[in-house]
Amino acid sequence: MKRKRILFIFGTRPEAIKMAPLYLEFKEVLNNFDVKMCVTAQHRQMLDQVLEFFDIVPDYDLNLMKPNQSLFDITADILKSIEQVLDDYKPDIILVQGDTTTAFAGALSAFYKKIKIAHVEAGLRSCNKHSPFPEEINRVLIGHLADYHFAPTELAKKNLEMEGIIKNVFVTGNTAIDALFYGLEIINSNIELREKIENFFREIINDYNSKVILVTGHRRESFGKGFENICNAIKEIVLKHQDIKIIYPVHLNPNVREPVNRILNGLENVFLIEPLEYPYLIWLLSKSYIVLTDSGGIQEEAPSLGKPVLVMRDVTERVEGIEAGTAKLVGTSKDKIVEEVERLLFDENEYKKMANAVNPYGDGKACERISQVLHNMKEES
Repeated sequence: MKRKRILFIFGTRPEAIKMAPLYLEFKEVLNNFDVKMCVTAQHRQMLDQVLEFFDIVPDYDLNLMKPNQSLFDITADILKSIEQVLDDYKPDIILVQGDTTTAFAGALSAFYKKIKIAHVEAGLRSCNKHSPFPEEINRVLIGHLADYHFAPTELAKKNLEMEGIIKNVFVTGNTAIDALFYGLEIINSNIELREKIENFFREIINDYNSKVILVTGHRRESFGKGFENICNAIKEIVLKHQDIKIIYPVHLNPNVREPVNRILNGLENVFLIEPLEYPYLIWLLSKSYIVLTDSGGIQEEAPSLGKPVLVMRDVTERVEGIEAGTAKLVGTSKDKIVEEVERLLFDENEYKKMANAVNPYGDGKACERISQVLHNMKEES
């Protein structure tokens, strides 16, 4: 019997994190598929760090990242380059994840070739086409191109149903949780790696007795005044509370780095560091007291470790966390960010309420559920 061919397509660090455990599930657990991986390298360095950690080597590496690339550049380049990969491998199914330009262009290229499309993390919606931009429209368009929809939550499934997408929709949980647990397991089982990570952070913060706030931020919609507000909030927090330590891995985008370095560089107890490799990030996440972020993935991961999340966005497509109480929207208002951070620092009941809330994004078995669905459907034409 001819084995079905599956092609994983992704290009950014968040996609790599969420696709790695699923790819390994197909490669190491199932033997009835021929599986290959194509990376666009929409993000180059950050993508490679994740692949190295999970010990994965792509079959196709398009290496498309270039300085100051626009959405027009990356979309056109991906479409043209993936056409050649599809012609070479001739997959029966392609898997894309989430809402990146790589995911959208990969799905569109498969549609042009009449290849079945499976969408991992389907159904997320903010219902604002300009926020997050361009991710909201990317995920909507992928949803209407895809043949299989792996929704992380019941709400995501309902979002798809409201758009008329009712066939082959499966609630699986989010593979980010699978990656988190798998990644921490790798760290804990590798003494040399764990000691390397611990020593790295010990040199930054000296000790682990202080409450650490992890900050991450990169959203386009916050460029300009939004990031200035975020930075001024961080500045006010450390000036008022000198026992708090803030670690901020600063995104490579110059629209982020400029205000962050201008406002925060040189402040005591604010540690501006380069973007962290995935194992360092999840270890820091496990040691943090509060997380300030605009990242979708961290909104899902942090609650699995009992860490309250303050979301520095006006809207989020991950509303399940808001409803469950694991996360709270604070936008990019300086006063609101400071107020909610101080609430968590000094109101023990409020902190416990968020820290103990049940994570709605899954139990770490999403990859098993997704692979089983495709295994059961492998004989479909």
